[in-house]
Amino acid sequence: MKIREINAMRGPNYWSIRRHKLIVMVLDLEDMEEKPTNKVEGFSERLKAMFPTMFSHRCSEGCEGGFFMRVDDGTWMGHVIEHIALETQTLAGMDTGFGRTRGYGEEGVYNVVFSYMEESVGRYAAESAVRICEALISGEKYDLTDDIQEMRELREADRLGPSTGSIVEEAEARGIPWIRLNKYSLCQLGYGANQKRIQATVTSETSSIGVELACDKEDTKYLLEQAEIQVPKGDIIKRERSLAEACSYVGYPLVVKPVDGNHGRGITVDIQNYDEALVAFNHAKDSSRCGSIIVEKFITGEDYRLLVINNVLVAGAVRTPAHVIGDGKSTVQELIDIVNSDPRRGFGHENVLTKITTNELTQTIIKDAGYTLESVISVGERLVLKDTANLSTGGTAADITDIIHPANVSMAERISKIIDLDICGIDIMTTDISKPLSETGGAVLEVNAGPGFRMHLAPTSGLPRNVAAPVIDKLFPTKGETGRIPIIAISGTNGKTTTTRLIAHIAKMKGHRVGYTTSDGVYIQNRLLMTGDCTGPASTEFVLKDPTVNFAVLECARGGLLRAGLGFKKCDVAVVTNVEADHLGLKGIHTIEQLAKVKAVVPETVLPSGYAILNADDDLVYEMRRNVECNVALFSMDENNPRIKALQRLNGVTAVYENGYVTICRGEWKMRLMKAEHIPLTYGGKAKFMIQNVLGAVLAAHVQGISIEDMKAALETFIPSASQTPGRLNMFEFKDFTILLDYAHNPAGMRALQKFTDELEATVKVGIIAGIGDRREEDNKEMGAIAAEMFDEIIIRQDKRLRGKTEEQLINMLNDGIKRKDPNKKTTIIPSEKEAITYAVKNAVKGSLIILCSDVIPDALDLVKKFKEQESRGELTFD
Repeated sequence: MKIREINAMRGPNYWSIRRHKLIVMVLDLEDMEEKPTNKVEGFSERLKAMFPTMFSHRCSEGCEGGFFMRVDDGTWMGHVIEHIALETQTLAGMDTGFGRTRGYGEEGVYNVVFSYMEESVGRYAAESAVRICEALISGEKYDLTDDIQEMRELREADRLGPSTGSIVEEAEARGIPWIRLNKYSLCQLGYGANQKRIQATVTSETSSIGVELACDKEDTKYLLEQAEIQVPKGDIIKRERSLAEACSYVGYPLVVKPVDGNHGRGITVDIQNYDEALVAFNHAKDSSRCGSIIVEKFITGEDYRLLVINNVLVAGAVRTPAHVIGDGKSTVQELIDIVNSDPRRGFGHENVLTKITTNELTQTIIKDAGYTLESVISVGERLVLKDTANLSTGGTAADITDIIHPANVSMAERISKIIDLDICGIDIMTTDISKPLSETGGAVLEVNAGPGFRMHLAPTSGLPRNVAAPVIDKLFPTKGETGRIPIIAISGTNGKTTTTRLIAHIAKMKGHRVGYTTSDGVYIQNRLLMTGDCTGPASTEFVLKDPTVNFAVLECARGGLLRAGLGFKKCDVAVVTNVEADHLGLKGIHTIEQLAKVKAVVPETVLPSGYAILNADDDLVYEMRRNVECNVALFSMDENNPRIKALQRLNGVTAVYENGYVTICRGEWKMRLMKAEHIPLTYGGKAKFMIQNVLGAVLAAHVQGISIEDMKAALETFIPSASQTPGRLNMFEFKDFTILLDYAHNPAGMRALQKFTDELEATVKVGIIAGIGDRREEDNKEMGAIAAEMFDEIIIRQDKRLRGKTEEQLINMLNDGIKRKDPNKKTTIIPSEKEAITYAVKNAVKGSLIILCSDVIPDALDLVKKFKEQESRGELTFD
């Protein structure tokens, strides 16, 4: 078996609109296509022995053991690999259960699709599932241990931490979109100009001064002392020679820690003499960047963490460091193993509690207590294994929010304002948190910026607290606020880019700060910031991340959808221009119906309050209305289209071309914008396909609340040109001839171009065309046939990218199509596009029209502009 490719979906996709995290592996079974599971001796028994937990897989049988029934009856190995990939993820602590295996359209090749929680784990699961299946087929032994551990480590390396994850989950629950901005915990909530940012539990509204103060324990302590907050007596020193004096001043027992420490690093507690203090001093020095060390009184009692968000106390917990309790017979290591056997403990953050690791620090603490890992400690004796109570090192936490004394609540809320932190964790040592610190002799030990939420979200005992909710309340204080910006998404086969550009132009004229993606680049307002085919999810995210953008118009092509899904989960408006045969035979899409399903992903993501704007003249596009969960608006070149009339009777929104006008209808009431012939984009009404693009664009603008007057002004100023609509009907008038440059790159596009050029007067029409490597042979032949109808002379050139076919193959396909239509058609073959254009210009007769169908628009435009400049200077010669 051979893996052809592995793609990770990260948004709505061809396989599922709602399940965004999917691995799509293209798998060639090769010889195993002839060997289903019931024809491989012993396969079923070996599979059940390796994965007894797969009994829970119901599969299409709908009952427990259903998948095993399928294996016994005989199923294909791609289906088995799908289930193995799901089960290994579950065994690694990631229970995710969606999968399906479908034919790719080639004999023995399948799309193996399954869900994942972390992309790196999903990709690894795909590869390992194939290895495991091959071992099961051959009867070789296979140890799953390494694979499971690798998946766990990949998950911990890539996943959001519990704190960040909880805030993101709360945002999602409120309909707030989010984007991860780096491989760590920096995330964006909301889009464009309405975004907020978080990094763990530090937000874009957190005071930098507050963070700096919290990181400087000396300043923090000073400010709290000035505010009459109980803090431990202490001193700050830099050198060892000051240590004895500081110990004498503070008095034992002591705590020694770095001034700039965090997360418990460099802290030593309960120091009873100078020798211990010296060791602690050097330990703190190793963890300090500034070199300043705090020596302060060790306060006895329990370790409490109070969490304050937006100056309100929201949760409290008592923390206990990792420890074991002796039973008089088990060794320390055996006691640790017993503790770690608790099903609530897992690797990293996968469970409520983390397993206790016996690292060097742990062994040092055990040694200082007079024991080793092999020692047996007496019944009831408690042996602490870590120097802090952090959950990440195996500690535990119990919720005590409801018993905190009001005086302590008030004190914590005062502290958050004194240090100026919107989210802060306050560490307190006291014997009883239900009494004021003034009565217990307790003290505030630290104030932490970016405090962890895990102990409050999933305490070892007590009530879990949704501490992420007040964070979102602060960042998005208005009820129902989602941080979204309007998103208009455009899909279809032809006309997407022009429609996108026109909608963006209308929105800019209205005063919006627009970001838009096209097949020739990404624009923020009018500035081209990325070049190339930018119609995939990466380009979408580029726009949605930009903090200056408050309106997004996104061209969404099939390539990005099949490669990674959409770059957004929901949009406000979707426009589908048409569905024509294009790129068939690629990426497992072999029929126009499958292509329509790809395009339909876009309207199916429209918010319930939004609009799917569909071409009523296209049967496949019109059918998309059946699967949307939003309003539907239709456009048509025929005002009497029965589909249009039916929606108008329901008081729906439509746009039609009637009596020469572009008209929007609310129900049966007409609102005429202007005559099509007065819209520059339509070339006096001759370019009918441009009228169709206008209808979709104005309908999108209308449902977004843009007025007729504003749309009219935008249509009048949207001039087809190399700068406004590069590669879309760009006309260049020379003294003796005209050049028309267009992106027509499939039979449907060529037919539309033909209808336009048929209305143009010319002594001779010369076409420069090219075969396209990722189209079917019949598509290239059809383009040749259309060219034979359109042009008096044809120049066959070649694209820069052959896309899987040879130059000779493509030329022969076009030639074949031309000769079948007109065996006597004058045809010249010039592979270089530059040389082909130069040849056409050099040999142009007076009154001729040269029609250039180009795929690399910038290069062709530059050359034509160069010729135009040369002519204006009287230098256009070819000697």
